[in-house]
Amino acid sequence: MDELPEEEKPGIPAWVVTFADLMSLLMCFFVLLLSFSEIDAMKFKQIAGELSKAFGVQRDVPALEIPQGTSPIFDKFSPAPPEPTLINEIKQTTTDQQPELQTLKSTTEEALEAAAQESLETSTARIREVLDEAIDDGRITVEKDQDQHRIVIRVEEKGSFPSGSAELTYEFEGLLLEMAKVLADMPGKLMVEGHTDDIPIRTSRFYSNWDLSAARSAAVANVLLATGDVEPTRLAVKGLADTEPRVENVSAESRAKNRRVEIIIDLSEPLEEQGMRLRELIEKDAREREAIIDIRPITISPGEDSNSEPDSSGLITW
Repeated sequence: MDELPEEEKPGIPAWVVTFADLMSLLMCFFVLLLSFSEIDAMKFKQIAGELSKAFGVQRDVPALEIPQGTSPIFDKFSPAPPEPTLINEIKQTTTDQQPELQTLKSTTEEALEAAAQESLETSTARIREVLDEAIDDGRITVEKDQDQHRIVIRVEEKGSFPSGSAELTYEFEGLLLEMAKVLADMPGKLMVEGHTDDIPIRTSRFYSNWDLSAARSAAVANVLLATGDVEPTRLAVKGLADTEPRVENVSAESRAKNRRVEIIIDLSEPLEEQGMRLRELIEKDAREREAIIDIRPITISPGEDSNSEPDSSGLITW
């Protein structure tokens, strides 16, 4: 008996194989196309920018005027003059003042300060040269007050006045005569101040310390005026008794320091006048530098008329 043929099983259709081969070929084809392609960066940025505008991204609006008073340091400020306030606020103001003016002002102030310092140093050195011996002995001290532009010549009681007296010693009187020659050539007002300690005095000659201090300062002034070199209008006399002590009156040494006569040379007014003259010279020089004359070369072409009229700007045109 013959065997029956096996039953054929259903399989994949034949067209599927052809379709799979076609898809593989298409994939390889597009991969090759992608590998050969290039991306244009400029076109990509242009397309991205157009898309950002189209989808409502905010644009930069140009300002018509540049705001004044802004600062990259502070992000919160109110444009107002800086005045003391209880609230911690940051305020700024704008100014039309040119930096050149501020530079000129600072230069002028520096020049004035330098001139005042030089004048004070020169005057102090001249006085110390004359009073060198008395300074070494401790009878006189010379100090300079830079803030008030003054020179203070402090005469101690030792070697100048006997105790409780307003009579000058012979040696100190000669020293004052030499000092008068220096003070005559030195500008400024002269003030002679007399000082005492806190121990009251009451004699037939002096009723109180006020009389003693005034008499001592007057005695010094009389010697300064004796030579005629110092003008009386420059001189003033003052008695202060014990109202302005150098140190507290607690011992004999401290009281001796308070008994003194001070000759004060005030250089503030001469320095102020000198500063005004210097300021005027600097400002005048600045104005002359700003006055610039515009001179342009003029070329006359052959055949043109030399009698030309100036135009509205004041320049002669040809």
